[in-house]
Amino acid sequence: MSAAPIISAFRQALTEAWAGGAGALMPLGFFAGAAVLVPLGIGTDPNTLRAVGPGILWVALALASLVTLERIFQADVEDGALDLWLQTGAPASMIAAAKAFAYWLTAGLPLAILSPVFAVMFQAKADTSLLTHMGLYALGGLAFFFWGGVGAALSATVRRGGLLISLIALPLYVPTAIFGALAMSGGPGSTGAPLFLAASTLFALAVAPFAMGAALRLAAD
Repeated sequence: MSAAPIISAFRQALTEAWAGGAGALMPLGFFAGAAVLVPLGIGTDPNTLRAVGPGILWVALALASLVTLERIFQADVEDGALDLWLQTGAPASMIAAAKAFAYWLTAGLPLAILSPVFAVMFQAKADTSLLTHMGLYALGGLAFFFWGGVGAALSATVRRGGLLISLIALPLYVPTAIFGALAMSGGPGSTGAPLFLAASTLFALAVAPFAMGAALRLAAD
């Protein structure tokens, strides 16, 4: 099996993500909007912000990950690129995983890197724990983009399939969001939560590519 089609799909996805979705700018704007508006809505009490902050930020991260995924496979179906990928003999699952990873690098990783800034807005302590939180956001965001890719693959033949992607992907986001928020809350059960978050991400990396590949093969038929 040649790796050339997979590398080509990865490079194409990097270019696509910036050209069609403004790269990290659109999801970052969504994420920042949620981080700014929520404190305005619930008040400025530090204890309240500290309590709800992790959950709000993980929900915002989950929703922001969906912003760029509508066209991840739809453009390939429309212009015939998907048929060409499949004709190379490369596994559809690997091509799908490469494209999902490229979108995470373009949009998900910048969100994780800037997440400490928004965490401080929710009264998180400005110390080295923010770097740990940044790693958790990157890990959980990877699961979000791969599960979102499953929704995108299943709706690749649907015009304006953003709502359908959300309906498919959001239930799959639940374990990652729960363990991620719990890991940052510092409350009961938070000690083992990072391990469960890592397990949920590994599960997504193991299962989602095959689900995406099967869905893309159906879309190509």
